[in-house]
Amino acid sequence: MATIPITKRGSEKLKEELHRLKTVERPAVITAIAEARAQGDLSENADYDAAKDRQGFIEGRIQEIEGKLSVAQVIDPSAVDGGGKVVFGATVELEDEESGEAVKYQIVGEDEADLKQGLINISSPIARALIGKEEGDTAEVQAPGGVRRYEVVGVSYQ
Repeated sequence: MATIPITKRGSEKLKEELHRLKTVERPAVITAIAEARAQGDLSENADYDAAKDRQGFIEGRIQEIEGKLSVAQVIDPSAVDGGGKVVFGATVELEDEESGEAVKYQIVGEDEADLKQGLINISSPIARALIGKEEGDTAEVQAPGGVRRYEVVGVSYQ
């Protein structure tokens, strides 16, 4: 399996979720299953079925996070020297050439992407269009409403 890039912040977030799942969620669902079993007939016990479903979800998520962390390549954006180019972890200031609207994005891994916080997935169309660009370059992005052109106003590594 190929490595997946993730920022240091994203890695810490996944580790915190994994810790919470193993130390809080897993024991709670085990207790819920035990309580549901104590109620008797399991064939018509909705509490038991719900607890087993929840247990399946928790165990699946634990495996997913452990798998991602095992192949993750943790990158500290502040330690990146992209030479002014847009690379993974870079924060990019853009200006929409049509509307003049200014936006700021940081290019991050899949699990940490959150557009509302300005964090975009490395594999998103806009991130792919920006990789390798420098300040002053124009990036063309295929959007649902057609091609959008953005000028790279600034690139920083923080």
